[in-house]
Amino acid sequence: MAPPSATIRIATRASPLALWQAHHVQARLLQADPTLRVELLELTTRGDQILDRRLSKVGGKGLFVKELEVALQEHQADLAVHSLKDVPMVLAPEFELAAILERADPRDCLVSSRHASLAQLPQGARVGTSSLRREMALRARFAGLQIVSVRGNVGTRLAKLDRGDFDALVMAAAGLQRLGLGGRIAQILPPELFLPAPGQGALAIEIRAGDEAVRARLAHLEHAPTRACVTAERAVSRGLGGSCEFPLAAYAQIDQQRLHLRAWAGSATRGEMIEAQASGAAAQAGVVEELKQCGVERLLAGG
Repeated sequence: MAPPSATIRIATRASPLALWQAHHVQARLLQADPTLRVELLELTTRGDQILDRRLSKVGGKGLFVKELEVALQEHQADLAVHSLKDVPMVLAPEFELAAILERADPRDCLVSSRHASLAQLPQGARVGTSSLRREMALRARFAGLQIVSVRGNVGTRLAKLDRGDFDALVMAAAGLQRLGLGGRIAQILPPELFLPAPGQGALAIEIRAGDEAVRARLAHLEHAPTRACVTAERAVSRGLGGSCEFPLAAYAQIDQQRLHLRAWAGSATRGEMIEAQASGAAAQAGVVEELKQCGVERLLAGG
C-alpha cells in the first residue's frame, strides 16, 4: 500500500484577488508534486473588515496578515500567501518569508471609462486611491485633481467607479491582470511617472521560522532576482521608519547583474516629494542617506 500523501494547508484572505494568489501557489505546488494534498484555509482579516478609514489610521497594512499569522502559529496552516506590498517591513521572529515568486507587473495604472490618461483628466476630476504614495505622486505630478480615499477589494472599487463615485481610479496593474480585468486599464503608468510601492507585483510565502520541511517544498518557487530587488526596496522603507503611515515609493531593477534603485518619499497632503537613486550592492543605504540629506524626514513629519 502506498503511503498517504502529504498535506499542505495555505492560509489566505477570502478576497477574490487573495484567492487567485493562493490558488496560483496551490497549482505550482501540485505541478511539482501531484501526490501532494494542498488545502486552502480562507480567513477574513481586520484589514478586510475596516473599510471606512485609511489603513495608516487603524494599524497599517499588517492588518491584512495578522489573522494569517495566528493560523500559522496555531498550526492551522503551514504557509500563508501574501501580496508582498501588504507585508510589514519587519516580521516577528517566529516567521520568515520562505519564498518570493517571480514578480508580475509592478506598475500602477489608471482605470477610467471616460478618460484615456491622467493627462486628459479635467481640473477637479475625482480620482480614487487608497495609497498615500499614489496621492503624493498625483498631487506632485497632476495638481488640480481631487484625490479621494477609496477602500475595498478590486471589485468593490470598480463598482464605485462604475456608479459614478469617481472619474478614475489609480490601482496596481497586477491585481487587475491576475483577475482577468486587464481590459479595464485605460493607461499603464510608467515608473518614470509613478514609482511603485516596495514589493508591488510580487507574491511572498510566509511560514513558521525554521520549518525546514515546508521551506523545502517551496524552494522551487523562489525567484532570486525578484528577492534581490524587493529586499532593496523594503530596506529603504525600513531605513526611513518602515510603515504605511507615510508615502514612499521604491523600485529596483537588475541590469547586467547590477541593481539600480530609485525611491520617492515626502508629503501626500502637500504633494511634495524628494527623489533619490543609487546603484550597486549598497544601493539601499545610498538612497536612504540621500533622502535624509535632502530633508525627507521633515516632509514625512509634516504629513
